[in-house]
Amino acid sequence: MVSQRRDADAPKSILESLAGTRVLVVEARYYDDIADELLAGARAAIEAVGAEARIFTVPGALEIPSAIAILMEAGRKAGGPYDAAVALGCVIRGETGHYDIVAGESARALMDLSVSEHLPLGNGILTVETMEQALARARVSEMNKGGGAAEAALSLLAIKRAANLEPAR
Repeated sequence: MVSQRRDADAPKSILESLAGTRVLVVEARYYDDIADELLAGARAAIEAVGAEARIFTVPGALEIPSAIAILMEAGRKAGGPYDAAVALGCVIRGETGHYDIVAGESARALMDLSVSEHLPLGNGILTVETMEQALARARVSEMNKGGGAAEAALSLLAIKRAANLEPAR
């Protein structure tokens, strides 16, 4: 996790201020067993800091960036904006070039969204060669990439708040 050097009276971690924040999680459930593990890891990381996860599901990884953009705007308009977002999904290489399009374009769109909107966003879309690789990366008991994506989003949110770009709730 990210921490900032401060004087002795300051909190040890800038993550301590994240209780009560709202984290948008958009998951693609193309592979249910992988999605279950990714989501379990993300939820645990979000709940560990006292934040609230709101979870939405889309058919595949390519729809995740659009869903995040739509839901972020809807949250702002409804007066309950999300503080950070997490993208969860899995793309496994097949016999055609579809993998390259989905893997590359979803990552590009997420990065564009994060940078243009100053959105703390964790990318937990796995891009792998085999189902075995996907399971190893998704499982909470192994690489826990869902938890890692949530921790990345929370760390970026903490940095944003430490830079006084967004007031703590």
